[in-house]
Amino acid sequence: MHHLRQRYPSDWTLFNQQIFASAVYLFFTNLLPGITFASDLYARTGRAWGTVEVVLSTGLGGPLTILGVTGPFSVLAENIYTLCVGSFHTEKKIPFLHFMAWSLLHAAWMHLLLAALNAHDWTMRHVTTFTTEIFSLLNSLIYFHKAVQELQRAQDDLSLAAFLYAVIGAIGTTLVAIFLSTAERWRPPLFHRYVRIGLAEYAAAISIIIFIGMPHVGELATLERSTLHVSTSFRPSDPERQVFFVRFWELPVGWVFAALVPGFIITVLFFFDHEVSSIICTGDRYGTKKPAGFAWDIVLLGITTGLCGVLGIPPANGLLPQAPLHSESLMHTEKEEILISVDGEDKVEFRDVRRVYEQRWSAFLHAGAILVFVSPPFQRVLGLTPTSVLAGLFMFMGEQSLSVNPILYRFFYLLTPSAELPTLPEDVQGYRGIHIYTIVQIVVTVVIFIVTLTKAAPAFPVLIIILVPVRLLLMNRLWSREALRYVDAWACRKGTPEDDKDLLAGGAVSEKDGPNTTMPSMALQTTDGQA
Repeated sequence: MHHLRQRYPSDWTLFNQQIFASAVYLFFTNLLPGITFASDLYARTGRAWGTVEVVLSTGLGGPLTILGVTGPFSVLAENIYTLCVGSFHTEKKIPFLHFMAWSLLHAAWMHLLLAALNAHDWTMRHVTTFTTEIFSLLNSLIYFHKAVQELQRAQDDLSLAAFLYAVIGAIGTTLVAIFLSTAERWRPPLFHRYVRIGLAEYAAAISIIIFIGMPHVGELATLERSTLHVSTSFRPSDPERQVFFVRFWELPVGWVFAALVPGFIITVLFFFDHEVSSIICTGDRYGTKKPAGFAWDIVLLGITTGLCGVLGIPPANGLLPQAPLHSESLMHTEKEEILISVDGEDKVEFRDVRRVYEQRWSAFLHAGAILVFVSPPFQRVLGLTPTSVLAGLFMFMGEQSLSVNPILYRFFYLLTPSAELPTLPEDVQGYRGIHIYTIVQIVVTVVIFIVTLTKAAPAFPVLIIILVPVRLLLMNRLWSREALRYVDAWACRKGTPEDDKDLLAGGAVSEKDGPNTTMPSMALQTTDGQA
């Protein structure tokens, strides 16, 4: 309650033009990826969830850390649907929405329990970037796989000529978005600086609009195309449903208790995903001053998760990379007063510092704008989107996530001649341990991704959590302390596990033995704010 009184009332007292611009920017970066999952969920959940459900769920996030339907949850939901309709070996199918409703209701009370126990302080403090980097790479693989699935469905539904154009449209959407996203770094600089900033911020939106309109030009208009399924009225996507409400009490009692298992898995996934996205977007780089609100965010997330279950819509949780993009859009320069001592005399000086506007308006306004798109006229606008464009957006999101993952940089080191590799600190004995560490991360990610393609897919969040004790209890026996200190760090606090062990042993760790700031690492983004 102390944090609630300190933080949340003041979150609503600040509003200006940049906050409004951030809400507009966030609207595009959240809605467009969200509708990409709608097409996939519609096809793989028996029409239970479509565009209107995903848009409604995304808009319910309101003042929370940026929420949306994520790739990992889509995989989980699709496998739960498969189990409900054909793998539980019962005489009749288990109703998917009823079973999912109870799963989300169980997840809701589990979220509330975690918040009451202040679980952040005794769980996330043990997570290192070894696990968060694998989780980020898994998200990238899921995005790329979703793109392939969209094109496979297009191949089944379209003629050869139309399918070939769908492939061109998907690749074109990706390449144009990537090109525009680098506009601020164009050399020589083209256009005015503010034009380049606009092109970079709205790269995905501009690319999508171009490739939505292109099929209507010239002879391309004669080709058939597969577009996003939308509702023509404010009704569920499934024609057998009339209202957004699930009679969840009609599920047999045995299956109510069985839903505890997916409810626990969803809780693990949502808690971990939401905590990681919150940690990244409130890192030291953003100069936040207000006390942490992790517990209250988990309370609100639990409430929205349970509400989604009752309404029969997919739940939303913390988003990467949208959450840190939101923080970036709120960065501004302000004067900070500092007291310095010169020749024994205290003087006041002012210096420029970069901070974010800490408020809830941008998240609230963007969520309200997204809710507008559940109305039939705006649903028809979404219905103009070809699924090939969605495939291109999936690839763009995968590329954006992958491009900032430290695993990618260390993978490039595997391909770099030894003589060209960066110089290591004196206490790190060569790159061999670092290379093996990187290969292990890639292999583990691939194994978990393969699991998501099997009937065991609902258990994959548990596999990610298991990586935490593996890192802390096993890997320190297989790698040197210096190598681990160089490549890994705590995800939400300063230092490394090796630093803590040295302190416990009575040997204070010197500053030079801390995490190496020359190494691209998610740890540096989440702890000391270095990009």
